[in-house]
Amino acid sequence: MARVAEPIAKLVEALGKLPGIGPKSAQRLVYHLLHTPNEEVKGLAEAILTLKEKIGLCSICFNIADCDPCPVCQDKERDHSKICVVERPSDIVALERTGKYGGVYHVLHGTISPGGGIGPEQLKIKELVARLQDGSVSEVILATNPNLEGEATAMYLRRMVLSPDMRVSRLARGLPFGADLEYADDMTLGQALEDRREF
Repeated sequence: MARVAEPIAKLVEALGKLPGIGPKSAQRLVYHLLHTPNEEVKGLAEAILTLKEKIGLCSICFNIADCDPCPVCQDKERDHSKICVVERPSDIVALERTGKYGGVYHVLHGTISPGGGIGPEQLKIKELVARLQDGSVSEVILATNPNLEGEATAMYLRRMVLSPDMRVSRLARGLPFGADLEYADDMTLGQALEDRREF
């Protein structure tokens, strides 16, 4: 069997550590880069280095940003009395795409997962609780994913923000727009029934 050049093998291994990139995809990318003009490869390398050097976490909401505080936290037009709690920075991108939310965010950077060795102390929970201390927040929206870890995290957060003056809400779950009832799974359909609203 022919030996693969060490620089190729090292880059295949490095790219293979990225999420969603298996060994074959990594190999395809490496061979693509070998045939890419040097200027484009240098541009890619510089973009990756700039990403690591210039991007940090907002000191208020812990979203990734190139300034501190981030643009959302700086925006005076947003409703700072509402905080939407998400698991990852990418969740903010999805929520912002809807154009339906005008409040601010708080990124936990994960979920409580005892099996994975992640407890509340590994997440940005104490920072969230600190943000709620001054009484300026009227609603906390728990937007963790509807899975076991997301539910456990939401339940824990609900206990942490117990306050008669603060509304704690959870994203509704149910049928996606355009879905057929006959194809919905039992849990989704049941949740849609429970979360029904007046029409």
